[in-house]
Amino acid sequence: MKSLLTLALVTSLTTGCASQLNSMQKREYQAFKYDNVLIEEKNPSAGAALGILPGGGSFYAREPALGVVNLLLWPLSALWDPVSGYEGAMAINYDITKQKILRDKRKEISMLDDKVTTGELDSIGYVKAKREIEQKYDYN
Repeated sequence: MKSLLTLALVTSLTTGCASQLNSMQKREYQAFKYDNVLIEEKNPSAGAALGILPGGGSFYAREPALGVVNLLLWPLSALWDPVSGYEGAMAINYDITKQKILRDKRKEISMLDDKVTTGELDSIGYVKAKREIEQKYDYN
């Protein structure tokens, strides 16, 4: 029993923080949410609720290896897997949103480049418009 508790403690320390966002990313996440640009593919509350089931939170957060470990350590894993499910869902949403924002930014800059190429926009207008685009997509 003592070795099982030691294993559970080690696992909780390593799995609980496997997919957490750092403080800067959490601020960006909140800014995405505030600006209504957050893509919520996974519901963090659902991840937390599923974490009560054996390995459910980790499987939901696309962490199958951790899900198997948490499955084997259930019911002890119910202490940390809800956090893993919640944080993992947030990380998935954050990553997807960041990718979309980057694609959108690149698309707008590409369209701007096309305007310069066709002569619709001079270099001064280009610099101004590009700065506006960069500010639009800056969430730091």
